Amino acid sequence: MGSDGQQLGILPLKEGLRIAMEQGYDLVEVAPSAKPPVCRIMDYGKYKYEQSKREREARKKQRVINVKELKLRPKIEEHDFEVKAKNARRFLQEGDKVKVTLMFRGREISHAELGHNLCMKFFKRLEDSAILEKEPKVEGRNMIMILAPRNQEQVKGDSDHAKNENTPGDSKEV
Repeated sequence: MGSDGQQLGILPLKEGLRIAMEQGYDLVEVAPSAKPPVCRIMDYGKYKYEQSKREREARKKQRVINVKELKLRPKIEEHDFEVKAKNARRFLQEGDKVKVTLMFRGREISHAELGHNLCMKFFKRLEDSAILEKEPKVEGRNMIMILAPRNQEQVKGDSDHAKNENTPGDSKEV
């Protein structure tokens, strides 16, 4: 294929290279496994630059999902539980996953069902903004549960709404 997009047909390699040199471009093999191999006359440096530019744009739009860990104990006080739930909700709204680790000490492990109930209570508190990705499971002296954000579109929309809510010109009476 020529630099202007027209088909040149089947040509010997030397002829293709000669045409490319005359036009000031490179002869680039685009489909080496085809019979005969398909080549294109193009500016290879410009092609590589545009390709890296597309890759940068794709990386920019990518969302890295972090896993935030919250550690609890079976005998946690109600206020502490509420603070942990509030932090977990914030992490989920930012689009991060939450790993809830319930740590048992001593003989507490013999009452794993209490830990399971506490994990499920934690999930029920966050049910509107989280889905249960991994059920509570005992691993050694810990019980681990993983929560994921309910849906990413809503997460992005909420953060945009929060930014627009308090614009500099607004005045709110408290």
